[in-house]
Amino acid sequence: MRSEDLTARARIRDAAVARFGRDGFRAPVRTIAQDAGVSAGLVIHHFGSKDALRAACDEHVLTVIREQKSAAITQASPAETIGLLATVREYAPLFAYIVRSLLDGGEVAAHFVDGLVDDAAAYLAAGEAAGTIRPSVDPPGRARQVIATQMGLLVLAQLDAAAGRGTAPTEDPGTAIEELTSRSMLAGLELYTHGLFTDTGYLDAYQHFRQDKEKP
Repeated sequence: MRSEDLTARARIRDAAVARFGRDGFRAPVRTIAQDAGVSAGLVIHHFGSKDALRAACDEHVLTVIREQKSAAITQASPAETIGLLATVREYAPLFAYIVRSLLDGGEVAAHFVDGLVDDAAAYLAAGEAAGTIRPSVDPPGRARQVIATQMGLLVLAQLDAAAGRGTAPTEDPGTAIEELTSRSMLAGLELYTHGLFTDTGYLDAYQHFRQDKEKP
């Protein structure tokens, strides 16, 4: 495939991510084509169908998140990672796309979230290996907790906007993600850094509870 074809494919994919994020997954191929500056026929030529285009968008969003999270945890210093907040608007269409996937629901959305959880497990394991993340007795469960928190905050931002308390990620994702960062980042980092409980009482009690249930 020629380089200009690859460029057109990426341009269509990025236009689709942005349009799906704004308007939902019923956005017509013709509108996506107009956003990308190509014909609707070229969209089908590159992706075959609208469903295949969405699958390509899913994979792109997952790849970007996976790569950015892994680099932040294993390669960048804390100061470098926090400094990236200045560029958060670059990723705004991805956040809107994620919110639309969550709101849309269904099997496709479930598969997308499964990808987020799998990727979280991988980059958290990489963080453990790099010495920046504490080991876990339940890595898969931890990955689900992390993604549930992150996705929950995005949905909460959408609901807050509906109640007049902020900007909807699907309407102005750049502003919405800056508001979300301002409201939640400090508390989130504090919780991840220091934990919530002052001792291991709840953890110990639950482990004993599980052990008792597993006894014959």
